Amino acid sequence: MRRNSRLNRGFLFLVVFLGAFGLQPATADSDEDDEVRPWQEVAVELPAAPLQENLLPFYVSAAASNEFYVDGASLSVGADGVVRYVLVVQTPGGARNVTYEGLRCETKERRLYASGRPDGTWARSRNEEWRRIQNMATNRHHAALAFDYFCPSGAIVRDVAEARDALRRGGHPNRRKSGLDRDL
Repeated sequence: MRRNSRLNRGFLFLVVFLGAFGLQPATADSDEDDEVRPWQEVAVELPAAPLQENLLPFYVSAAASNEFYVDGASLSVGADGVVRYVLVVQTPGGARNVTYEGLRCETKERRLYASGRPDGTWARSRNEEWRRIQNMATNRHHAALAFDYFCPSGAIVRDVAEARDALRRGGHPNRRKSGLDRDL
């Protein structure tokens, strides 16, 4: 009888101890929460054509001769972990390329959703593939957006305000400054 009393007190102590730290004994329902669910992209709607007054310039590299802008009005940080934005690339000769893109910080990938037409409409991309971001001396605008602005230290920005602020400041304050981001 005394042995059962000790076991009961020990069990009671364990339950109280776990409860004090907000821990609950495992139940059959908690197993469902531990399941790893596959990533699912949210439905994407194309934004309005970019307006000149909403364009936020960003620095790519000293080797880049083009000018690069993100349309601040088009920026979004999705529940699926994707930063979406309109990218405007202006060449020294005056040519302009407008695209609607997504960037996944978690996987260091990017995706093209649509290309802008001169009349302000969009041509949806036929390729729905996510592509690995490459950090090359030329054409590194996706790497710049990922590692200097939207994915500082590998983590996605919290919200649109943080992303806009990083663009206005010329880089996110938490970005890697050691060159480690070159090892994509």
